[in-house]
Amino acid sequence: MYVERVPNRTSPPAILLRESYRDAGKIKKRTLANLSDWSAARLEALRLALRGATPRAAAVPEFDIVRSRPHGHVAATLGSLRRLGLPSLISRRPCRERDIVCALIVARILDPRSKLATVRGLRDDTLTSSLGSALHVTTIDEEAVYAAMDWLLPQQSRIENQLARRHLRDGTLVLYDLTSTWFEGRRCPLAKFGHSRDGKKGKLQIVIGLLCERQGRPIAVEVFNGNMADPNTLAAQVAKVRQRFKVAHVVLVGDRGVITAARIRAELRPIDGLAWITALRAPQIQSLVHAGSLQLSLFDQRDLAEISDPAYPGERLIACCNPLLQQERARKREALLAATERELEQIVAATTRARRPLRGKEAIGLRVGRVLNHYKVGKHFMVEITAQSFAYRRAHPGIADEAALDGVYVIRTSVPATALQSAETVRAYKDLAVVERAFRTTKTVDLKVRPIYHWLADRVRSHVFVCMLAYYVEWHMRQALAPLLFDDDDPAAGEALRGSVVRPAHRSPKAQRKAATKTTDDGFPVHSFRTLLADLATITRNTCQPRLPDAPTFGKITTPTPVQQRALQLLNVSERV
Repeated sequence: MYVERVPNRTSPPAILLRESYRDAGKIKKRTLANLSDWSAARLEALRLALRGATPRAAAVPEFDIVRSRPHGHVAATLGSLRRLGLPSLISRRPCRERDIVCALIVARILDPRSKLATVRGLRDDTLTSSLGSALHVTTIDEEAVYAAMDWLLPQQSRIENQLARRHLRDGTLVLYDLTSTWFEGRRCPLAKFGHSRDGKKGKLQIVIGLLCERQGRPIAVEVFNGNMADPNTLAAQVAKVRQRFKVAHVVLVGDRGVITAARIRAELRPIDGLAWITALRAPQIQSLVHAGSLQLSLFDQRDLAEISDPAYPGERLIACCNPLLQQERARKREALLAATERELEQIVAATTRARRPLRGKEAIGLRVGRVLNHYKVGKHFMVEITAQSFAYRRAHPGIADEAALDGVYVIRTSVPATALQSAETVRAYKDLAVVERAFRTTKTVDLKVRPIYHWLADRVRSHVFVCMLAYYVEWHMRQALAPLLFDDDDPAAGEALRGSVVRPAHRSPKAQRKAATKTTDDGFPVHSFRTLLADLATITRNTCQPRLPDAPTFGKITTPTPVQQRALQLLNVSERV
Protein backbone atom coordinates (compact mmCIF):
# COMPACT_ATOMS: atom_id res chain seq x y z
CA MET A 1 0.00 0.00 0.00
CA TYR A 2 1.06 3.54 -0.65
CA VAL A 3 -0.25 7.13 -0.70
CA GLU A 4 -0.58 8.69 -4.16
CA ARG A 5 -1.20 12.30 -5.08
CA VAL A 6 -3.34 12.56 -8.22
CA PRO A 7 -3.60 15.96 -10.03
CA ASN A 8 -7.17 17.13 -10.61
CA ARG A 9 -6.92 19.96 -13.15
CA THR A 10 -7.82 23.27 -11.44
CA SER A 11 -9.21 21.57 -8.35
CA PRO A 12 -7.10 20.46 -5.37
CA PRO A 13 -5.31 17.18 -6.04
CA ALA A 14 -6.79 13.94 -4.82
CA ILE A 15 -4.91 12.07 -2.14
CA LEU A 16 -5.60 8.34 -2.43
CA LEU A 17 -4.58 5.28 -0.48
CA ARG A 18 -3.85 2.61 -3.08
CA GLU A 19 -2.71 -1.00 -3.26
CA SER A 20 -0.65 -2.76 -5.97
CA TYR A 21 -1.36 -6.37 -7.02
CA ARG A 22 -0.68 -8.83 -9.90
CA ASP A 23 -3.43 -10.12 -12.16
CA ALA A 24 -2.54 -12.55 -14.96
CA GLY A 25 1.05 -11.45 -14.79
CA LYS A 26 0.17 -7.79 -15.01
CA ILE A 27 0.70 -5.22 -12.24
CA LYS A 28 -2.53 -3.44 -11.41
CA LYS A 29 -3.61 -1.01 -8.64
CA ARG A 30 -6.81 -0.24 -6.86
CA THR A 31 -7.96 2.60 -4.62
CA LEU A 32 -8.69 1.67 -1.02
CA ALA A 33 -9.61 5.10 0.41
CA ASN A 34 -9.80 8.78 -0.45
CA LEU A 35 -7.58 10.75 1.98
CA SER A 36 -8.01 14.19 0.43
CA ASP A 37 -9.42 15.67 3.66
CA TRP A 38 -6.48 14.50 5.78
CA SER A 39 -3.96 17.02 7.16
CA ALA A 40 -0.37 17.00 5.96
CA ALA A 41 0.88 15.82 9.37
CA ARG A 42 -1.57 12.92 9.39
CA LEU A 43 -0.63 11.92 5.83
CA GLU A 44 3.07 12.02 6.69
CA ALA A 45 2.47 9.80 9.71
CA LEU A 46 0.66 7.31 7.48
CA ARG A 47 3.51 7.35 4.96
CA LEU A 48 5.98 6.60 7.77
CA ALA A 49 3.85 3.67 8.90
CA LEU A 50 3.59 2.28 5.38
CA ARG A 51 7.37 2.44 5.03
CA GLY A 52 7.73 0.07 7.98
CA ALA A 53 8.36 2.59 10.80
CA THR A 54 7.28 1.57 14.31
CA PRO A 55 3.92 2.83 15.53
CA ARG A 56 5.65 5.10 18.13
CA ALA A 57 7.83 6.72 15.48
CA ALA A 58 4.83 7.13 13.21
CA ALA A 59 2.74 8.74 15.99
CA VAL A 60 5.48 11.11 17.18
CA PRO A 61 7.60 12.29 14.26
CA GLU A 62 10.85 14.07 14.88
CA PHE A 63 10.80 17.75 15.80
CA ASP A 64 13.15 20.64 16.51
CA ILE A 65 13.16 22.79 19.65
CA VAL A 66 13.04 26.31 18.23
CA ARG A 67 12.77 28.20 21.55
CA SER A 68 13.52 27.28 25.17
CA ARG A 69 12.59 29.68 27.95
CA PRO A 70 13.16 29.41 31.73
CA HIS A 71 9.82 28.65 33.29
CA GLY A 72 9.91 26.74 36.59
CA HIS A 73 10.64 29.77 38.77
CA VAL A 74 7.79 31.62 37.04
CA ALA A 75 5.41 28.71 37.68
CA ALA A 76 6.43 28.57 41.35
CA THR A 77 6.07 32.29 42.00
CA LEU A 78 3.02 33.00 39.86
CA GLY A 79 1.36 29.85 41.21
CA SER A 80 2.03 31.02 44.78
CA LEU A 81 0.61 34.46 43.99
CA ARG A 82 -2.58 32.89 42.64
CA ARG A 83 -2.84 30.39 45.50
CA LEU A 84 -2.74 33.30 47.95
CA GLY A 85 -5.64 34.89 46.10
CA LEU A 86 -3.70 38.06 45.43
CA PRO A 87 -5.23 38.72 41.98
CA SER A 88 -8.73 38.88 43.48
CA LEU A 89 -7.41 41.16 46.24
CA ILE A 90 -5.97 43.52 43.64
CA SER A 91 -9.18 43.55 41.57
CA ARG A 92 -12.30 41.43 41.79
CA ARG A 93 -12.72 41.61 38.03
CA PRO A 94 -10.04 40.47 35.59
CA CYS A 95 -8.52 43.35 33.68
CA ARG A 96 -5.32 44.22 31.86
CA GLU A 97 -4.10 46.47 34.69
CA ARG A 98 -4.42 43.60 37.16
CA ASP A 99 -2.38 41.31 34.90
CA ILE A 100 0.36 43.94 34.57
CA VAL A 101 0.48 44.51 38.33
CA CYS A 102 0.75 40.74 38.92
CA ALA A 103 3.56 40.62 36.36
CA LEU A 104 5.38 43.45 38.18
CA ILE A 105 5.03 41.64 41.52
CA VAL A 106 6.37 38.33 40.18
CA ALA A 107 9.15 40.03 38.20
CA ARG A 108 10.20 41.91 41.35
CA ILE A 109 10.74 38.56 43.09
CA LEU A 110 12.43 36.81 40.17
CA ASP A 111 14.61 39.55 38.74
CA PRO A 112 14.25 43.01 40.33
CA ARG A 113 15.09 45.63 37.73
CA SER A 114 13.92 49.01 36.54
CA LYS A 115 10.47 49.26 34.99
CA LEU A 116 12.01 49.72 31.54
CA ALA A 117 14.15 46.57 31.90
CA THR A 118 11.16 44.66 33.29
CA VAL A 119 9.05 45.61 30.27
CA ARG A 120 11.79 44.41 27.93
CA GLY A 121 12.00 41.15 29.85
CA LEU A 122 8.26 40.59 29.57
CA ARG A 123 8.27 41.47 25.89
CA ASP A 124 11.40 39.68 24.68
CA ASP A 125 12.73 36.14 25.01
CA THR A 126 14.69 36.82 28.19
CA LEU A 127 14.54 35.68 31.79
CA THR A 128 10.92 36.63 32.44
CA SER A 129 9.50 36.01 28.97
CA SER A 130 7.64 32.93 30.23
CA LEU A 131 5.94 35.22 32.72
CA GLY A 132 4.81 37.57 29.97
CA SER A 133 3.27 34.66 28.07
CA ALA A 134 1.56 33.26 31.18
CA LEU A 135 -0.12 36.60 31.94
CA HIS A 136 -0.60 37.64 28.28
CA VAL A 137 1.38 40.86 28.72
CA THR A 138 4.07 40.33 26.09
CA THR A 139 2.88 43.34 24.07
CA ILE A 140 2.92 45.97 26.80
CA ASP A 141 5.13 49.06 26.79
CA GLU A 142 6.41 51.45 29.46
CA GLU A 143 3.31 53.63 29.29
CA ALA A 144 1.09 50.63 30.01
CA VAL A 145 3.19 49.81 33.10
CA TYR A 146 3.00 53.38 34.40
CA ALA A 147 -0.76 53.43 33.75
CA ALA A 148 -1.13 50.18 35.74
CA MET A 149 0.88 51.66 38.62
CA ASP A 150 -1.34 54.74 38.58
CA TRP A 151 -4.37 52.44 38.58
CA LEU A 152 -3.03 50.40 41.51
CA LEU A 153 -2.43 53.23 43.98
CA PRO A 154 -6.14 54.05 44.58
CA GLN A 155 -6.66 50.34 45.33
CA GLN A 156 -4.01 50.33 48.08
CA SER A 157 -6.33 51.15 50.98
CA ARG A 158 -8.84 48.49 49.94
CA ILE A 159 -6.12 45.84 49.49
CA GLU A 160 -4.55 46.65 52.87
CA ASN A 161 -7.97 46.48 54.51
CA GLN A 162 -8.49 42.99 53.11
CA LEU A 163 -5.04 41.89 54.25
CA ALA A 164 -5.87 43.20 57.72
CA ARG A 165 -9.13 41.23 57.74
CA ARG A 166 -7.15 38.12 56.82
CA HIS A 167 -4.41 38.40 59.42
CA LEU A 168 -5.42 40.80 62.24
CA ARG A 169 -7.83 39.99 65.02
CA ASP A 170 -9.18 41.95 67.98
CA GLY A 171 -6.49 42.17 70.66
CA THR A 172 -3.74 41.34 68.18
CA LEU A 173 -0.11 42.46 68.21
CA VAL A 174 0.88 44.83 65.41
CA LEU A 175 4.58 45.48 64.67
CA TYR A 176 5.62 48.85 63.28
CA ASP A 177 9.03 50.09 62.20
CA LEU A 178 10.59 52.46 59.70
CA THR A 179 13.46 52.56 57.28
CA SER A 180 14.74 54.95 54.64
CA THR A 181 16.13 54.53 51.17
CA TRP A 182 17.93 56.88 48.87
CA PHE A 183 16.52 58.54 45.81
CA GLU A 184 18.06 59.28 42.43
CA GLY A 185 17.16 62.71 41.09
CA ARG A 186 15.81 65.85 42.73
CA ARG A 187 12.38 66.32 41.22
CA CYS A 188 10.19 64.18 43.50
CA PRO A 189 8.45 66.18 46.26
CA LEU A 190 8.82 63.24 48.69
CA ALA A 191 12.61 63.17 48.37
CA LYS A 192 14.26 65.19 51.14
CA PHE A 193 17.55 65.29 52.99
CA GLY A 194 17.33 63.44 56.28
CA HIS A 195 18.97 60.83 58.49
CA SER A 196 20.11 58.10 56.09
CA ARG A 197 19.95 54.60 57.51
CA ASP A 198 21.84 53.44 54.42
CA GLY A 199 24.78 55.75 55.04
CA LYS A 200 24.27 57.50 51.69
CA LYS A 201 25.45 61.01 52.43
CA GLY A 202 24.45 63.74 50.01
CA LYS A 203 21.50 61.74 48.63
CA LEU A 204 17.85 62.65 48.89
CA GLN A 205 15.74 59.95 50.49
CA ILE A 206 12.26 58.80 51.43
CA VAL A 207 11.07 57.20 54.68
CA ILE A 208 9.05 53.97 54.58
CA GLY A 209 6.84 52.77 57.44
CA LEU A 210 5.79 49.11 57.49
CA LEU A 211 3.03 47.45 59.54
CA CYS A 212 3.30 43.69 60.04
CA GLU A 213 1.41 41.11 62.01
CA ARG A 214 3.38 39.26 64.66
CA GLN A 215 4.82 36.54 62.42
CA GLY A 216 6.11 39.05 59.88
CA ARG A 217 3.44 39.16 57.18
CA PRO A 218 3.28 42.70 55.80
CA ILE A 219 -0.13 44.32 56.16
CA ALA A 220 0.34 47.95 55.12
CA VAL A 221 3.05 50.31 53.98
CA GLU A 222 3.27 54.09 53.86
CA VAL A 223 5.78 56.47 52.30
CA PHE A 224 6.76 59.69 54.10
CA ASN A 225 8.94 62.65 53.24
CA GLY A 226 12.63 61.94 53.63
CA ASN A 227 13.01 64.44 56.49
CA MET A 228 10.11 63.05 58.53
CA ALA A 229 11.04 62.22 62.12
CA ASP A 230 10.16 58.67 63.14
CA PRO A 231 7.81 59.60 66.03
CA ASN A 232 5.79 61.89 63.76
CA THR A 233 4.65 58.90 61.70
CA LEU A 234 3.02 57.13 64.64
CA ALA A 235 -0.35 58.90 64.66
CA ALA A 236 -1.11 57.89 61.08
CA GLN A 237 -0.49 54.22 61.91
CA VAL A 238 -2.72 54.32 64.97
CA ALA A 239 -5.52 55.83 62.91
CA LYS A 240 -4.96 53.25 60.19
CA VAL A 241 -5.26 50.29 62.54
CA ARG A 242 -8.16 51.64 64.58
CA GLN A 243 -10.27 53.34 61.93
CA ARG A 244 -9.46 51.71 58.60
CA PHE A 245 -8.78 48.19 59.86
CA LYS A 246 -11.46 48.53 62.58
CA VAL A 247 -9.41 46.69 65.21
CA ALA A 248 -10.87 47.89 68.51
CA HIS A 249 -8.23 46.44 70.83
CA VAL A 250 -4.65 46.36 69.60
CA VAL A 251 -1.15 46.18 71.05
CA LEU A 252 1.25 48.35 69.04
CA VAL A 253 4.89 47.24 69.21
CA GLY A 254 7.47 49.81 68.19
CA ASP A 255 11.10 50.71 68.67
CA ARG A 256 12.18 53.22 71.34
CA GLY A 257 12.84 55.73 68.58
CA VAL A 258 9.23 55.54 67.35
CA ILE A 259 7.09 55.11 70.48
CA THR A 260 8.67 57.83 72.58
CA ALA A 261 7.58 59.20 75.95
CA ALA A 262 6.11 62.29 74.29
CA ARG A 263 4.06 60.21 71.83
CA ILE A 264 2.80 57.99 74.64
CA ARG A 265 1.53 61.02 76.57
CA ALA A 266 0.01 62.83 73.61
CA GLU A 267 -1.21 60.12 71.22
CA LEU A 268 -1.41 56.69 72.87
CA ARG A 269 -2.67 57.10 76.43
CA PRO A 270 -5.86 58.99 75.49
CA ILE A 271 -7.07 56.15 73.22
CA ASP A 272 -9.16 53.42 74.86
CA GLY A 273 -8.32 49.90 73.78
CA LEU A 274 -4.83 50.82 72.57
CA ALA A 275 -1.81 49.36 74.37
CA TRP A 276 1.84 49.54 73.45
CA ILE A 277 5.17 47.82 73.94
CA THR A 278 8.43 49.71 73.53
CA ALA A 279 11.79 50.12 75.30
CA LEU A 280 13.50 52.82 77.36
CA ARG A 281 16.43 54.84 76.11
CA ALA A 282 19.81 54.70 77.86
CA PRO A 283 19.33 58.00 79.81
CA GLN A 284 15.98 56.73 81.12
CA ILE A 285 17.62 53.49 82.28
CA GLN A 286 20.33 55.55 84.00
CA SER A 287 17.59 57.48 85.83
CA LEU A 288 16.06 54.23 87.07
CA VAL A 289 19.45 53.14 88.43
CA HIS A 290 20.06 56.46 90.16
CA ALA A 291 16.55 56.42 91.66
CA GLY A 292 17.11 52.91 93.02
CA SER A 293 14.23 51.41 91.04
CA LEU A 294 16.64 49.29 89.01
CA GLN A 295 19.29 47.49 91.03
CA LEU A 296 21.88 45.68 88.97
CA SER A 297 22.14 42.99 91.65
CA LEU A 298 18.79 41.73 90.35
CA PHE A 299 20.70 40.07 87.54
CA ASP A 300 23.00 38.04 89.80
CA GLN A 301 20.66 35.04 89.71
CA ARG A 302 18.32 35.77 86.79
CA ASP A 303 18.27 37.68 83.55
CA LEU A 304 14.73 39.13 83.70
CA ALA A 305 12.91 41.04 86.42
CA GLU A 306 9.77 43.18 86.53
CA ILE A 307 10.21 46.51 88.35
CA SER A 308 8.17 49.66 88.97
CA ASP A 309 8.94 53.36 89.19
CA PRO A 310 6.79 56.39 90.13
CA ALA A 311 7.70 58.06 86.85
CA TYR A 312 5.74 55.37 84.98
CA PRO A 313 2.37 55.09 86.75
CA GLY A 314 0.07 52.33 85.55
CA GLU A 315 2.80 50.81 83.38
CA ARG A 316 5.04 47.78 83.62
CA LEU A 317 8.82 47.89 83.32
CA ILE A 318 10.62 44.63 82.52
CA ALA A 319 14.39 44.79 83.00
CA CYS A 320 16.55 42.31 81.08
CA CYS A 321 20.27 41.54 81.03
CA ASN A 322 21.83 39.63 78.13
CA PRO A 323 25.38 38.46 79.00
CA LEU A 324 26.32 37.95 75.35
CA LEU A 325 25.14 41.45 74.46
CA GLN A 326 27.07 42.72 77.47
CA GLN A 327 30.31 41.19 76.18
CA GLU A 328 29.72 42.45 72.64
CA ARG A 329 29.06 46.03 73.74
CA ALA A 330 32.16 46.02 75.93
CA ARG A 331 34.26 44.69 73.05
CA LYS A 332 32.87 47.21 70.58
CA ARG A 333 33.34 50.17 72.93
CA GLU A 334 36.94 49.23 73.64
CA ALA A 335 37.62 48.84 69.90
CA LEU A 336 36.14 52.28 69.17
CA LEU A 337 38.07 53.89 72.02
CA ALA A 338 41.34 52.31 70.83
CA ALA A 339 40.72 53.41 67.23
CA THR A 340 39.97 56.94 68.38
CA GLU A 341 43.13 57.04 70.51
CA ARG A 342 45.26 55.97 67.55
CA GLU A 343 44.02 58.89 65.48
CA LEU A 344 44.23 61.35 68.38
CA GLU A 345 47.82 60.23 68.95
CA GLN A 346 48.58 61.26 65.37
CA ILE A 347 47.31 64.75 66.15
CA VAL A 348 49.52 64.89 69.27
CA ALA A 349 52.49 63.89 67.09
CA ALA A 350 51.57 66.58 64.57
CA THR A 351 51.72 69.29 67.27
CA THR A 352 55.16 68.17 68.50
CA ARG A 353 57.00 67.43 65.26
CA ALA A 354 60.06 69.50 64.41
CA ARG A 355 59.09 70.53 60.90
CA ARG A 356 55.91 72.51 60.30
CA PRO A 357 54.12 71.52 63.52
CA LEU A 358 50.35 71.83 63.73
CA ARG A 359 49.49 75.15 65.40
CA GLY A 360 46.38 77.13 66.26
CA LYS A 361 43.41 76.19 68.42
CA GLU A 362 41.04 76.30 65.44
CA ALA A 363 43.20 74.05 63.22
CA ILE A 364 43.82 71.54 66.02
CA GLY A 365 40.18 71.63 67.06
CA LEU A 366 38.96 70.87 63.54
CA ARG A 367 41.12 67.76 63.31
CA VAL A 368 40.11 66.60 66.79
CA GLY A 369 36.43 67.14 66.01
CA ARG A 370 36.62 65.04 62.85
CA VAL A 371 38.14 62.13 64.78
CA LEU A 372 35.65 62.29 67.66
CA ASN A 373 32.67 62.54 65.28
CA HIS A 374 33.98 59.66 63.19
CA TYR A 375 33.83 57.03 65.91
CA LYS A 376 30.98 58.60 67.95
CA VAL A 377 32.74 58.18 71.31
CA GLY A 378 33.72 61.80 71.92
CA LYS A 379 31.79 61.84 75.21
CA HIS A 380 34.33 59.38 76.63
CA PHE A 381 37.32 61.69 76.15
CA MET A 382 38.55 64.82 77.90
CA VAL A 383 40.59 67.03 75.56
CA GLU A 384 42.80 70.06 76.20
CA ILE A 385 43.61 72.25 73.21
CA THR A 386 45.92 75.25 73.22
CA ALA A 387 47.45 77.22 70.40
CA GLN A 388 50.56 75.01 70.46
CA SER A 389 49.56 71.70 72.03
CA PHE A 390 46.92 69.06 72.31
CA ALA A 391 46.35 66.46 75.05
CA TYR A 392 43.58 63.95 75.75
CA ARG A 393 42.60 61.32 78.26
CA ARG A 394 39.75 58.91 78.76
CA ALA A 395 36.79 60.00 80.88
CA HIS A 396 36.85 56.88 83.05
CA PRO A 397 33.82 57.69 85.28
CA GLY A 398 31.54 58.07 82.26
CA ILE A 399 32.93 54.92 80.67
CA ALA A 400 32.34 53.01 83.91
CA ASP A 401 28.75 54.27 84.17
CA GLU A 402 28.03 53.15 80.61
CA ALA A 403 29.80 49.81 81.07
CA ALA A 404 27.68 49.07 84.14
CA LEU A 405 24.60 49.00 81.90
CA ASP A 406 26.12 46.91 79.12
CA GLY A 407 23.62 44.26 78.07
CA VAL A 408 20.81 45.83 80.11
CA TYR A 409 17.60 46.96 78.46
CA VAL A 410 14.16 47.76 79.85
CA ILE A 411 10.85 47.01 78.13
CA ARG A 412 8.07 49.51 78.78
CA THR A 413 4.45 48.46 78.26
CA SER A 414 0.87 49.30 79.18
CA VAL A 415 -0.30 45.70 78.63
CA PRO A 416 -1.43 44.18 81.95
CA ALA A 417 0.34 41.08 83.25
CA THR A 418 -2.92 39.11 83.06
CA ALA A 419 -2.92 39.58 79.27
CA LEU A 420 0.80 39.19 78.57
CA GLN A 421 3.36 37.82 81.00
CA SER A 422 6.84 39.26 81.33
CA ALA A 423 8.58 36.75 79.07
CA GLU A 424 5.88 37.06 76.40
CA THR A 425 6.16 40.85 76.51
CA VAL A 426 9.91 40.68 75.92
CA ARG A 427 9.35 38.19 73.11
CA ALA A 428 6.79 40.53 71.51
CA TYR A 429 9.30 43.38 71.51
CA LYS A 430 11.98 41.13 70.02
CA ASP A 431 9.54 40.23 67.26
CA LEU A 432 10.39 43.60 65.71
CA ALA A 433 13.32 41.70 64.23
CA VAL A 434 10.93 40.26 61.63
CA VAL A 435 10.20 43.79 60.40
CA GLU A 436 13.94 44.43 60.14
CA ARG A 437 14.21 41.20 58.16
CA ALA A 438 11.47 42.46 55.84
CA PHE A 439 13.38 45.70 55.27
CA ARG A 440 16.60 43.78 54.61
CA THR A 441 14.86 41.53 52.08
CA THR A 442 13.04 44.41 50.41
CA LYS A 443 16.01 46.77 50.21
CA THR A 444 19.03 44.57 49.54
CA VAL A 445 18.75 40.80 49.42
CA ASP A 446 15.89 40.01 47.04
CA LEU A 447 13.46 42.75 46.01
CA LYS A 448 15.82 45.73 45.78
CA VAL A 449 13.39 48.59 46.26
CA ARG A 450 16.34 50.99 46.09
CA PRO A 451 17.48 53.16 44.52
CA ILE A 452 14.29 54.84 43.32
CA TYR A 453 14.18 56.64 39.98
CA HIS A 454 10.51 57.71 39.76
CA TRP A 455 9.80 61.42 39.77
CA LEU A 456 6.10 61.54 40.66
CA ALA A 457 5.15 61.10 44.32
CA ASP A 458 2.30 58.70 43.50
CA ARG A 459 4.60 56.58 41.33
CA VAL A 460 7.04 56.28 44.25
CA ARG A 461 4.19 55.21 46.55
CA SER A 462 2.96 52.69 43.98
CA HIS A 463 6.50 51.31 43.49
CA VAL A 464 6.91 50.78 47.24
CA PHE A 465 3.45 49.15 47.45
CA VAL A 466 4.35 46.73 44.64
CA CYS A 467 7.50 45.80 46.59
CA MET A 468 5.41 45.19 49.72
CA LEU A 469 3.05 42.88 47.81
CA ALA A 470 6.08 41.07 46.39
CA TYR A 471 7.42 40.56 49.91
CA TYR A 472 3.99 39.25 50.96
CA VAL A 473 4.26 36.54 48.29
CA GLU A 474 7.92 35.81 49.07
CA TRP A 475 7.20 35.54 52.81
CA HIS A 476 4.68 32.77 52.18
CA MET A 477 6.97 31.05 49.70
CA ARG A 478 9.82 31.02 52.22
CA GLN A 479 7.55 29.55 54.88
CA ALA A 480 6.44 26.76 52.54
CA LEU A 481 9.94 26.06 51.17
CA ALA A 482 11.67 26.11 54.57
CA PRO A 483 12.37 22.32 54.55
CA LEU A 484 14.54 22.84 51.44
CA LEU A 485 16.16 26.08 52.62
CA PHE A 486 18.74 26.94 55.23
CA ASP A 487 15.85 28.58 57.12
CA ASP A 488 14.81 26.96 60.39
CA ASP A 489 11.65 24.95 59.69
CA ASP A 490 11.31 23.77 63.30
CA PRO A 491 11.50 27.00 65.36
CA ALA A 492 9.60 25.48 68.28
CA ALA A 493 12.47 23.04 68.93
CA GLY A 494 14.96 25.91 68.83
CA GLU A 495 12.84 27.93 71.26
CA ALA A 496 12.79 25.01 73.67
CA LEU A 497 16.61 24.89 73.63
CA ARG A 498 16.85 28.64 74.13
CA GLY A 499 15.83 28.43 77.76
CA SER A 500 15.26 32.15 78.36
CA VAL A 501 13.64 34.70 76.08
CA VAL A 502 16.45 37.14 76.93
CA ARG A 503 19.08 34.93 75.37
CA PRO A 504 19.77 35.01 71.62
CA ALA A 505 17.56 32.86 69.41
CA HIS A 506 18.69 29.23 69.15
CA ARG A 507 18.51 27.23 65.90
CA SER A 508 16.78 23.88 66.11
CA PRO A 509 18.81 20.64 65.83
CA LYS A 510 17.23 20.07 62.42
CA ALA A 511 18.41 23.46 61.16
CA GLN A 512 21.89 22.87 62.57
CA ARG A 513 22.02 19.48 60.85
CA LYS A 514 20.99 21.04 57.53
CA ALA A 515 23.67 23.70 57.87
CA ALA A 516 26.36 21.15 58.74
CA THR A 517 25.57 18.50 56.10
CA LYS A 518 24.17 20.83 53.40
CA THR A 519 21.46 18.23 52.79
CA THR A 520 17.91 17.79 54.05
CA ASP A 521 16.63 14.75 55.91
CA ASP A 522 15.21 13.57 52.56
CA GLY A 523 18.63 13.74 50.93
CA PHE A 524 18.00 16.86 48.86
CA PRO A 525 20.64 19.61 48.66
CA VAL A 526 19.89 22.59 50.89
CA HIS A 527 19.35 25.88 49.06
CA SER A 528 19.02 29.54 49.74
CA PHE A 529 15.84 31.12 48.39
CA ARG A 530 17.75 32.62 45.45
CA THR A 531 19.56 29.42 44.46
CA LEU A 532 16.33 27.41 44.68
CA LEU A 533 14.65 29.84 42.28
CA ALA A 534 17.65 29.48 39.97
CA ASP A 535 17.32 25.70 40.14
CA LEU A 536 13.59 25.91 39.35
CA ALA A 537 14.41 28.13 36.36
CA THR A 538 16.00 25.12 34.67
CA ILE A 539 12.47 23.79 34.15
CA THR A 540 11.99 25.20 30.67
CA ARG A 541 9.01 25.75 28.43
CA ASN A 542 10.06 24.57 24.97
CA THR A 543 8.49 25.54 21.65
CA CYS A 544 8.76 22.53 19.34
CA GLN A 545 8.44 22.44 15.54
CA PRO A 546 7.63 19.02 13.98
CA ARG A 547 9.61 18.13 10.88
CA LEU A 548 6.45 17.96 8.83
CA PRO A 549 5.24 20.33 6.15
CA ASP A 550 2.73 22.89 7.47
CA ALA A 551 2.71 21.28 10.94
CA PRO A 552 1.93 23.73 13.78
CA THR A 553 4.32 24.21 16.69
CA PHE A 554 3.50 22.88 20.14
CA GLY A 555 4.75 23.52 23.67
CA LYS A 556 6.38 21.07 26.03
CA ILE A 557 7.66 21.60 29.59
CA THR A 558 10.70 19.65 30.75
CA THR A 559 10.20 17.05 33.45
CA PRO A 560 11.09 18.40 36.93
CA THR A 561 13.93 16.80 38.87
CA PRO A 562 13.12 15.26 42.27
CA VAL A 563 14.19 18.40 44.18
CA GLN A 564 12.20 20.61 41.80
CA GLN A 565 9.17 18.35 42.17
CA ARG A 566 9.54 18.56 45.96
CA ALA A 567 9.68 22.37 45.83
CA LEU A 568 6.54 22.57 43.68
CA GLN A 569 4.84 20.10 46.01
CA LEU A 570 5.69 22.22 49.07
CA LEU A 571 4.31 25.31 47.31
CA ASN A 572 1.23 23.35 46.23
CA VAL A 573 1.56 24.57 42.65
CA SER A 574 2.04 22.93 39.25
CA GLU A 575 4.73 23.59 36.68
CA ARG A 576 1.93 24.30 34.20
CA VAL A 577 0.55 27.83 34.55
